[in-house]
Amino acid sequence: MKISFLAFLLSSQVSKYSSSAFSFSFSPQLQSAIRTATYTSTSLAMSSSSWSDLQSHSSSSVIGSALNEQVALRKEGRGSAHVQSNIRLFDSKEYNVEKNEMPRITLYRDHAGWCPYCQKTMLLIEEKRIPINIELVPMRSYGDKPADFTRMVQGGMLPAIKVENEKSNQPPQVITESGVIMELLDRWHGKDEGYKPMLPENMDNVGWDKYNSLAKLERELFSWWCTLIFRPEGPRMSAGGIMGMLSGATGGKKSKEMSGAMSGFLDCLGKVDKELTSTPGPWFFSSKDYDYPTMIDFVYVSHVERMLASAAYWKGLNLRSEEMKSKFPGINAWLDAFEKRECYLAFKSDYYTHIKDIPPQYGPGYDGGFEEDRQAFSKSITGMDGTSWVLPLPFDDAVQPLYRGPPLPLAVLESAGITPDADGSGMYEQADPSIMERACRQMAGWKLSGNGEKVATFAARGGSKGANNPRKPFGAELADPYAAADKSIVPYVDAALRVVAEGLLDDGTFAVESEDGDADTHMAFLNTLEPKLQAAVPKEATDDVLASLAYVRDRVGVPRDLPLAAGRQLRAHLNWAIRAL
Repeated sequence: MKISFLAFLLSSQVSKYSSSAFSFSFSPQLQSAIRTATYTSTSLAMSSSSWSDLQSHSSSSVIGSALNEQVALRKEGRGSAHVQSNIRLFDSKEYNVEKNEMPRITLYRDHAGWCPYCQKTMLLIEEKRIPINIELVPMRSYGDKPADFTRMVQGGMLPAIKVENEKSNQPPQVITESGVIMELLDRWHGKDEGYKPMLPENMDNVGWDKYNSLAKLERELFSWWCTLIFRPEGPRMSAGGIMGMLSGATGGKKSKEMSGAMSGFLDCLGKVDKELTSTPGPWFFSSKDYDYPTMIDFVYVSHVERMLASAAYWKGLNLRSEEMKSKFPGINAWLDAFEKRECYLAFKSDYYTHIKDIPPQYGPGYDGGFEEDRQAFSKSITGMDGTSWVLPLPFDDAVQPLYRGPPLPLAVLESAGITPDADGSGMYEQADPSIMERACRQMAGWKLSGNGEKVATFAARGGSKGANNPRKPFGAELADPYAAADKSIVPYVDAALRVVAEGLLDDGTFAVESEDGDADTHMAFLNTLEPKLQAAVPKEATDDVLASLAYVRDRVGVPRDLPLAAGRQLRAHLNWAIRAL
């Protein structure tokens, strides 16, 4: 066996540990290699890296450099779409941030990326490339809205836009309702000015009849979704009978075991699927004039995204499975087409975030549907299956596919040399798993190292003294904006998170090779960090630090904090630290 140990501190990859019991399962040969490597690296492993050191190291990597460049571009209103952007100028020459030459329109949208109506508005803005200012405002479910916003917008509704009057002595105009906002933005930025049209032309009666029919169908689908998810469904359905039931629900005899709510929802999905398969492309208005998504696509997708998460979690219905692709090919091709668009990734949540943000907005979901699958999917979504939030992570996610489009911003993928699959599909399912995982881990490490002190203080709210602080309750289960940190454990939480960041920033230069060629270099590297992690937390503080790491793990939001491909790495590495402690 040969062991090479090169500058493993502050590298840039993320980790893998195994089994539902959070225990390693290495071969005896690899265990021996790890013990040797640990002994060799004791002096390095026990030294402490500051957040500044970690951030500097991350910034020197190709991933960190690409991400830093995107941050700089976003400040100018350019670069790729991002859920935390405050201004979007795209390639407009009319405006300039440095000269304070700003657009007249300001969009107010939610801070966390939870609001479906804000999401569809942002997707239209990104597709049309409309220059606009953006102000981020909390939703009532997770925070208090600023007083100046509630004075300006009656009822504090989101989204809203403010349009400055060209005559400076006139008050600005404030407009609410996403449908109205989207239609006005489309009208104000017309085809004659070089913008993509999002609605049929005024005299296109056939187009408008189709649009209105589709809008009515979207409300019907929304109604069936609410009936299925937010009301008691009745008896559970038998396991293994889903495909027979589905075939009955889309033409043929209805299964006696299928609830009326499930049948109605699936029938309505069938109607939507029929509309999508009736066009030559993936979109509702696909044609030679519309080879891109239009307003009606955005109206649908923000709620369909939430339907995918809630149907899997509360009903055991995976609408993105291979079986469902055959039943609803139009819907799945439409979702695939969305997921190939980088701007959609910027505002797309994962299922975990959705099952936490849906109840405070729509009401509690009721368990039902296909019970065996429901239990499996719900455990996977919440990280309770011993796999989905545990290292080593599988390359893809069985419930929510990661690689049907770019899983990370294109600038990050390109910096890592990751290109779309050679078949021209625009997917990344054939990417080298180790290179892809490294890029995802490095992005998570970049985010943590750049915000380390703030994250440590935030996480310490989970300590026993933090948990005793008075709270103002909000509708969202995990919302805790007024909690104070347990100050007595902040230094220990900070030290633990710095070790987690080191793990995330492993660049793969720590190598372990065995005679049979097997190697898991990242797991071996993480093992060398365990003594440092354990030394950083005194025994009497261990329980509070564990609670703090779990506190922040459960509050990793997608897309607010990271895209899912990177967010799952952060969650899994926090679980690695919890296991190691």
